[in-house]
Amino acid sequence: MPDGELPIIQATYDLIKWYVPILNRLPRDHKYGLGDRIVTTLYELLETLITARSAREKRELLRACTSKLDILRYQTRLLFDFQLIDTRRYEYASQQLDNIGQQLGGWQASKQAGK
Repeated sequence: MPDGELPIIQATYDLIKWYVPILNRLPRDHKYGLGDRIVTTLYELLETLITARSAREKRELLRACTSKLDILRYQTRLLFDFQLIDTRRYEYASQQLDNIGQQLGGWQASKQAGK
């Protein structure tokens, strides 16, 4: 992790590095639909987290991150339900998304306390 990098940003970056090669191997009928949507949502999440890091008003950006994370959870579940990823990969992705969610919740709580 680069010096001074927020752990949530690094965790999201690492999830993208893990997830994109898997999504690139999806069957064509899912790769350009669900696969592309997941990749786009992951990139948007990373971009919004990076923007929030230096933003004066973080609350709206952090709420947007929460929405993106919820979308990713459902998209990942769809991959599993369509049998496009195995149980091991589904569990790993879910754990990583939960970890990011916990960090995001902590960040939001610290902003609420500091109002």
